[in-house]
Amino acid sequence: MKVKHIGLVGMGIALGFGASLQFSAIAQKGGDAPLPLDELRQLTDVYGLIKSDYVEQVPDKKLLSDAIAGMVGSLDPHSVYLDQKAYRELTDSMEGHFVGLGIEVAMEDGYVKIVSPFEGSPAFRAGIKAGDLITRIDNTPIKGLSLDDAIKKMRGEPGSRVVLTIARKGEDKPQIVPLVREEIKVLSVKGKIVEPGYAWLRISQFQELTVEELAKKLTALHTQEPKLKGLVLDLRNDPGGLLPGAIGVSAAFLPQDQEIVSTQGQVAESNRKFYGRREFYAQRAATDPLAKLPAAFKTIPIVVLVNGGSASASEIVAGALQDYKRAIIMGSQTFGKGSVQTLRELPNATAVKLTTARYFTPTGRSIQAKGITPDLLVDEYADGDGLNSLRVREADLDKHLSDGSGVAEDPAKGAKRDNLAEEQKALARAKTRQPLEFGSADDFQLAQALNHFKGLPVKLAVLAPKAAHADPVALPKPEATVPELKNGTKK
Repeated sequence: MKVKHIGLVGMGIALGFGASLQFSAIAQKGGDAPLPLDELRQLTDVYGLIKSDYVEQVPDKKLLSDAIAGMVGSLDPHSVYLDQKAYRELTDSMEGHFVGLGIEVAMEDGYVKIVSPFEGSPAFRAGIKAGDLITRIDNTPIKGLSLDDAIKKMRGEPGSRVVLTIARKGEDKPQIVPLVREEIKVLSVKGKIVEPGYAWLRISQFQELTVEELAKKLTALHTQEPKLKGLVLDLRNDPGGLLPGAIGVSAAFLPQDQEIVSTQGQVAESNRKFYGRREFYAQRAATDPLAKLPAAFKTIPIVVLVNGGSASASEIVAGALQDYKRAIIMGSQTFGKGSVQTLRELPNATAVKLTTARYFTPTGRSIQAKGITPDLLVDEYADGDGLNSLRVREADLDKHLSDGSGVAEDPAKGAKRDNLAEEQKALARAKTRQPLEFGSADDFQLAQALNHFKGLPVKLAVLAPKAAHADPVALPKPEATVPELKNGTKK
């Protein structure tokens, strides 16, 4: 059986938005390990018992599909079996459009937890926030359902209605939120000149056309403001996406041919290095979208904004620019999704999304269950990090992978934040605030990025967590150009 191998680096499971396909197709190589005949016989025995003794007839297809789903889903939070509908929605989502509610989700304590609502989606407009728990879907309790089953219940046709019951920390009564499913077309890149000489560029997620959109937007910004003195690259709440997009975005700001990311896994095909060359970010494009990008973007000072919702492909970009000292990373600790998923096509238009490798920054740092620690830790607001401090992260998820170092995690240093007093303060403040609009005049972190460019004081985080990597990155001086790196060097 021929199986396509497509690597994924996206975070979690979005409703209709499967993240992060690589672009190669590699035949799967069978392993040499003998089949565990005793265990397989036990499985067939249980199958036979259900068929003969269960209280009612169960279709064979359901038993076998559920067995596959349970086997794959028991591995880690990102491995999942995709039936025909889920697989179709995944492939559609890679093109930047899907039908759903527009939320990134994960499972926690038996409930579906909102990782991040997509900007402009039905969920976002309804006021659903990161950290909310979905306890019921159309009055059906979530407890006991798998994440995949819960997602299926939230999917449907455009224009159809679904009612979510939301539990929010600090609120006694659950919220009943009616939503209408719709086709969501996500604009990957947007930007503007925020002040004379300074531009803001936001990537909401990495899609097939992200590199092309990036090149067009950067060219337009440069035409509007030829004497740019600083660029703010905003990756906050970016859950990830296609790996070629992450490579292309990194390549736009780095010298040609630099290593962007590497992967390490059990099989040979999982051990690869990816460079800032066209074949890695625009293999299918007729021309190189970065070929005519203004050369100034190789040296313009950059601040990258990240937070707990920045994951996977976002972390690849932040990690590469940080390793080469090409940009200052500002904000709060990122999500820590540093594993690669491979999409294995199965018969009958189904597939398995299987974790096959970990990815590493150019200097060899693993991001898995750690994330990227900003060079400048800056809270979301002047008086604290808001609900961002309460976000679920990779290290919070059950059965998450380790960082691959072989050193056991210290439970006392887990990512969960259990300071009840701080939680209550953050929740109380959140009730009095309007949702933050990234790139607006009220965007505190953006204002601090501009202060950094201008050499003005930057207000650092109230509570600065310990850095996740041992070697802190030296900070370039504001408005200083970055010297060209020799091809293949790691600095």
